Amino acid sequence: MSEIDRIVDQLDRAHDGDPWHGSPITTNLRGVTAAQAAARPPGDAHSIWELVLHATAWRNEVRRRLTGQFSREPVEGDWPVVGVPSEGGWRAALRGLDDAHAELVKVVKGLSEKRLFEPAVDQRNPAAGTGVTLYELLHGIVQHDAYHSGQIAIVKKFVNAKC
Repeated sequence: MSEIDRIVDQLDRAHDGDPWHGSPITTNLRGVTAAQAAARPPGDAHSIWELVLHATAWRNEVRRRLTGQFSREPVEGDWPVVGVPSEGGWRAALRGLDDAHAELVKVVKGLSEKRLFEPAVDQRNPAAGTGVTLYELLHGIVQHDAYHSGQIAIVKKFVNAKC
């Protein structure tokens, strides 16, 4: 198995596979309604919907960086606005997450092994997470998804207890 294959495996596990850390993000989102997704947990923490839009935006940003573009905040914004919650909007957000995953995996599969260990086009800035190798960037998005998937699981428990 190549390193590219191993990274794709980790991306797939975090999205809808069998990750070591627990449930993948799609399992944590299963059965969540638009009302539950939009519900605000205590302490002004992010809603499930906001977490999904954030994860989607950063998958898209990582894909951009893999194609040689300079790092920046995602086009959608770091924390995209949900807008008026609706079941259709929630389904669209979930499709967007799946689509961002599929597009990221597609780009990763097109990388050469050599490119993995080349730095991204940016100067190193630890606070901004820039200037790392593509290998580090890809492992970072897997970690990012695992972190936010855990947040979704916790917010889902709160929302289900509240509703």
